[in-house]
Amino acid sequence: MLCLSDHFVLSVLWIEHRDGGLRPMDADQLREHAHKMVDFIADYYKSIENFPVLSQVEPGYLSRMLPDSAPNHPESLEDIFNGFSWITSPAATELEMIVLDWLAKLLKLPDDFLSGGQGGGVIQGTASEAVLVVLLAARDKMLRTVGKNALEKLVVYTSDQTHSALQKACQIGGIQPENCRLLETDSTSNYALSPDVLCETIAHDIAIGLIPFFLCATVGTTSSTAVDPLLPLGKIAKSNGMWFHVDAAYAGSACICPEYRHYIDGVEEADSFNMNAHKWFLTNFDCSALWIKDRNALAQSLSTNPEYLKNKASQANMVVDYKDWQIPLGRRFRSLKLWMVLQLYGIENLQCYIRNHIKLAQQFEVLVAQDLRFEIVTPRIFSLVCFRLLPSQNSKDHGNELNHHLLDTVNSTGKVFLSHTVLSGKYILRFAVGAPLTEERHVTAAWKVLQDEASALLRSL
Repeated sequence: MLCLSDHFVLSVLWIEHRDGGLRPMDADQLREHAHKMVDFIADYYKSIENFPVLSQVEPGYLSRMLPDSAPNHPESLEDIFNGFSWITSPAATELEMIVLDWLAKLLKLPDDFLSGGQGGGVIQGTASEAVLVVLLAARDKMLRTVGKNALEKLVVYTSDQTHSALQKACQIGGIQPENCRLLETDSTSNYALSPDVLCETIAHDIAIGLIPFFLCATVGTTSSTAVDPLLPLGKIAKSNGMWFHVDAAYAGSACICPEYRHYIDGVEEADSFNMNAHKWFLTNFDCSALWIKDRNALAQSLSTNPEYLKNKASQANMVVDYKDWQIPLGRRFRSLKLWMVLQLYGIENLQCYIRNHIKLAQQFEVLVAQDLRFEIVTPRIFSLVCFRLLPSQNSKDHGNELNHHLLDTVNSTGKVFLSHTVLSGKYILRFAVGAPLTEERHVTAAWKVLQDEASALLRSL
C-alpha cells in the first residue's frame, strides 16, 4: 500500500515528455494531472476503514513487484498509479532501497553500495545531514579502536573549497576546531585538493601524535565546481585507516551521463558517497541520496532499540530500519517523489535534461570569452560559469569592488540573478544554469543585461 502525500505532486508533474523531449506542461495538463492525484488521495481516505491497520506484507514484497533498474523511457501517470521503522511503513522503506539501488546503478557505483550486500542507500534531508551521520560513524569506528578518550586527537581533512557543512558536522561531532584541516587550493589545480599537500599534512599530524580519521572530497565544489581527484585521495585515506567520504551534492547528477561519469572515477575507494537529487535531478527539496559501504557503521553510532520500537522483522534482522541511519527517528516518504521522477521521465530524458543545461552554460561561456572586457576565471566543467569584469591595470583591489558593483547593478534590474564567490582573493561572478524552464533565449538575455550594465559602469569610472 503506497501512502501518497500531496506536498510534492506538482513538482514532479509540471514537466512532461512530448515528442521524445521535455517541455513545460500547459495549465490544462497540470490541472488534469493534479486532479487525478487529489482524487487518488480522496478515494483512499474515503475507503480507509476497509484496509487493515497494520500492513500484511512480508519483507521484500516490493522488490518482487518492481524491476531492478530505472526505466530508460518514461512511464505514464496511469501506469504508475496501477515512517520510521519497517513495520509501520514497509512501502516507504522498501521503495527507498529499490530507488537508491536504481540510482546507484545509473551512476555505476560499486556493488558495495547496493542494498544486497553490507551497504546500501538512504535518503537524508540534505548533504549537511549526510556528512554529519557518516562523520559520526567514522568517529565512533575510530574510537572503538584507539579508545574513547582519544576524541581530542582525531583530525578531519578536506579542501578550503569544501562546503561549510563539514565544519558544522565537526562542531556537532565534538572534533576540536583546530583539528579540522582546510587544506589550501589554488588555480594551478583549478582549486582541487592536492594529494601531495594531503600526504604532507597527514604525515605531520601523525608525527605530533594526532590521529587522522576522516577525509572529505568534493565533486563539484560550491564556489567553482572543482573536482577533487578521488582515486589518489582514496588510496591515501585507505593507507592511513581513514574514512573516505565523497560529496557530489551538486555534480553527482551529471554523472548519470556516460560522458561525465569519469568525474567520480575512484569512488570505489570511498566509504560513503552523497548526491542531492533536489539540486539538479528534477526532484523537489528535500532529497539527498547517501550510499554507504558498511551500514553497520551507521547503526552502531545512531541505533536505539527501546521496547516500544521492537518488532519481529527488525529483531530478526530481516529488514532495514532507516531510523538507525539518520538523526531523527521519524521520516518522510521521500523515496516516492524520487521514484516518480525516474518513472515519469525515464533515464534518457533525465540525461537530456542535464546535457541541455551544460550546453546552455557552454553557450554563455562562449559569449563571455568573446568580450575582451571579461575573463573566464576557472575552466567550466558542468553548468556553472565563473567569470569577472577585468579591472584597469592600476586597480588596487584586483577589481573586487568593480565586480561587486556589477553584481549589485545586474541583480537590481530584476531580470537576472547572479551569485558570487572569492577565489585566490578575487571577487568572482557565478552564472549557473539549473532551472527547468531555462532556454537559450534566457541565456542570451542575461548576457545582454551583463554587457549593458558593464558598459554603464565602465563609463562612470
